[in-house]
Amino acid sequence: MSATEKPTVIKKYANRRLYHTGTSTYVTLDDLAVMVKRGDNFAVIDAKSGEDITRPVLTQIIFEQEAKTGQNLLPIKFMRQLIGFYGDSMQSLVPSYLEHSIQMLTENQQKFREQMTNAFGVPNFGVMDDLGQKNMDMFRNAMAMFLPFGKTTPATEGETASTPPVETVSSEGDDLNDLKKELAEMQKRLDKLAR
Repeated sequence: MSATEKPTVIKKYANRRLYHTGTSTYVTLDDLAVMVKRGDNFAVIDAKSGEDITRPVLTQIIFEQEAKTGQNLLPIKFMRQLIGFYGDSMQSLVPSYLEHSIQMLTENQQKFREQMTNAFGVPNFGVMDDLGQKNMDMFRNAMAMFLPFGKTTPATEGETASTPPVETVSSEGDDLNDLKKELAEMQKRLDKLAR
């Protein structure tokens, strides 16, 4: 889809019906999900107020997809971590980080599928889970370096905080070195997967 392409308008009426102005037909959320998968550019507009309600409609599509058996893409731990960023000083960095991460996955998904199939005979995404977890740990550690006075993420009952407090200037240097090592290790793993 072109960045300059004007989005198709989908009007949402008070009766919750969605009207596709391009085809002059009523559509469902499932139809919109298919449009997203095809890469169609659309905006959902409230027919009465004229307000752009694309974000809540896309969220509703995700919610319905998650409710379908076997369609869970958002692990509970990830959702809890994401909720934890609301109101945090690093909240503004999260959208671009997530967008970049999912863009990288999208660009490399065919390579990953081929490599997993070649390596294991069937798609195996356990490696992806490990990489995703390391990616989130690295992100958390990077965020901790920017938080004032060594603020850490609150631990849930029975857990310890995953990000240790920053105590001294020398430990900040150690944290930075650790982060560099983790980045180099992750790059090596990504390079292996790309081969």
